[in-house]
Amino acid sequence: MAIDIRKVTVLGTGVLGSQIAYQTAFRGFDVTAYDINEPALEAARERFAKLAAAYVAEVPGAAGGKAEQTASGIALTTDLAEAVKDADLVIEAVPEVLTLKQEIYRHLGEVSPERTIFATNSSTLLPSDIKDSTGRPDKFLALHFANQVWKFNTAEIMGTTDTDPAVFRALVDFAEAIGMVPIEVHKEKAGYVLNSLLVPFLNSAMALGAGGYADPEAVDKTWRIATGAPMGPFQILDVIGLTTPYNILAHGDEDAQRLAAWLKDNYIDKGKLGIATGEGFYRYSA
Repeated sequence: MAIDIRKVTVLGTGVLGSQIAYQTAFRGFDVTAYDINEPALEAARERFAKLAAAYVAEVPGAAGGKAEQTASGIALTTDLAEAVKDADLVIEAVPEVLTLKQEIYRHLGEVSPERTIFATNSSTLLPSDIKDSTGRPDKFLALHFANQVWKFNTAEIMGTTDTDPAVFRALVDFAEAIGMVPIEVHKEKAGYVLNSLLVPFLNSAMALGAGGYADPEAVDKTWRIATGAPMGPFQILDVIGLTTPYNILAHGDEDAQRLAAWLKDNYIDKGKLGIATGEGFYRYSA
């Protein structure tokens, strides 16, 4: 029997979670966004308003009030049980910390309808590390988006050996329905396709900066000129936001933790988190 997905809940309204919620709502799905407290929801409202402006400027069909209606139509709540009570699909986009994700899924499994599919947007963690926490490994898989989903519209779908093939196929269809290009990953790989390529690249750039070999601007200039790429690695990091790479590096090996400390001391502790805060490796006008 075909799996029908109409009601979608997004857990976490950070940079990418808010984009996933907004894009899904923009394409006509009933969306609820959950976060842990009212200040987080207020920040989400601000992100949705900024996304509406970006869509009007960049996305065909967003003008004439549709973008603003999309933003206002997303339900927001701090009550997890309320958020998922009617959900066909829950997309989790909480910080990249395994123990945190496992804890959320244990609670989620208790309060969600039996039919609900769970999808993690984890950037680097394997879904098999999380599946036992869900209570429904056959209905659990990874659905990973690239930042700025309305422009860089890949959606990587990766299951575990327990994922029901019908659930996998339903997520491929869902990705297409919200305007993404589905990328089917045939077996588990930390980082999927995109981050298997991107994370080593960004870490190499940060090692050059942290080691004092070259300034971020020089690293970016080298990459853009020599490859024809539109952005350098430090520009990409500012788009992603520095919190996500910091969380990944802080739980890595000794070299990774040194890079995490460099990010924290020189940028994060100074409020330089990337484009979202107006400054990261570069400064941005409002």
